[in-house]
Amino acid sequence: MRPVELRLSVPVEAPPEVVWAAATDWARQGEWMLGTEVHALGGPDGPGAQLVAVTGFRGAGVVDRMEIVEWRPPESCRVRHHGQLIVGDGGFDVVRCGNEASEFLWWERLTLPLGGALVWPVVRPLFVWGMRRSLSAFAEFCRDYAGGGERG
Repeated sequence: MRPVELRLSVPVEAPPEVVWAAATDWARQGEWMLGTEVHALGGPDGPGAQLVAVTGFRGAGVVDRMEIVEWRPPESCRVRHHGQLIVGDGGFDVVRCGNEASEFLWWERLTLPLGGALVWPVVRPLFVWGMRRSLSAFAEFCRDYAGGGERG
């Protein structure tokens, strides 16, 4: 089966260094990513680092295991999804759009599980809606982050 791919972006009123710091503050991703908590599994960020994201509602959720495969601060992070349900690649790019502005591009290229092609036309609009909502929240999160909310 051919992978499905989604690419969405949002303008952010913050320089790339702030956007990068906010995006890679794994412990705080739940503040902007809809219904998701992300946990780094120890060790430094960069290629080989392991992340686990749990996305769900009311105790039911999907576990997404990832490995960082490319790490180019403050421009690009790529991950390989290698869970039981979520398999493929994803990542984000941060593009400078001036001294105090950036564009944040989030993309996913996923291989659907058996039977996924049948439900993808129904699931896709909900998935895109969640990504758009998360990106909007991320842009706001970055503005607050730039004001001193970053990790120490």
